[in-house]
Amino acid sequence: MRSIPDNLQAVKERIAGAARAAGRDPATVTLLAVSKTHAPALIRQAYDAGQRAFGENYLQEALDKMAQLGELALEWHLLGPLQSNKTRAVAERFDWVHTVDREKVARRLAQQRPAALAPLNVLVQVNISGEASKSGVAPADVATLAAALAAMKKLRLRGLMAIPEPGAPQSRYREIGDLFRGLRSEFGLDTLSLGMSDDMEAAIAEGSTLVRIGTAIFGERSKVRDAA
Repeated sequence: MRSIPDNLQAVKERIAGAARAAGRDPATVTLLAVSKTHAPALIRQAYDAGQRAFGENYLQEALDKMAQLGELALEWHLLGPLQSNKTRAVAERFDWVHTVDREKVARRLAQQRPAALAPLNVLVQVNISGEASKSGVAPADVATLAAALAAMKKLRLRGLMAIPEPGAPQSRYREIGDLFRGLRSEFGLDTLSLGMSDDMEAAIAEGSTLVRIGTAIFGERSKVRDAA
């Protein structure tokens, strides 16, 4: 089994290759290491190898890791569904939220973001494939929610996030890419969070600026986790 530094290097090479194939500068694609269910010691290994941004799905697990890794300068991204009764801890502790799909929840985040902190970076989650099992707003409703978020103090609307269905055709990635590009100038968007270990090439080809990679860095996830 390769080490985490080796895995990180391999992922970066995949990103660079996909970017060049799409005629893009590899530096325009950010790597987010998805560390959910993985031990703090593994996050520390990735940090020692130069990784700084980490994504978590489950709030209590993330808070525990933040406590154990508090001396490290890490950037924390929330990737899991956001419940309205847990927004305070998210507003106080995270740097990014990828899963905003309701104005009510966004308003709570804005109200609870501490004044001493920079605005919370947020992404609108888009249910690009219309799956009932997934969160996110319909593509037709993205602009309305984006306008509401852009007006909220203590939030900084950065862009869109989507999770295409497994085995999605390239046209699905193009659909979210086109949606992002269509809204980019109106709202000053700079981030399209799209692509994971199995589909990062398809995502980068359609303009992803941030790929969320877990398995290719840390290996298969543990089945045991704390409740969200």
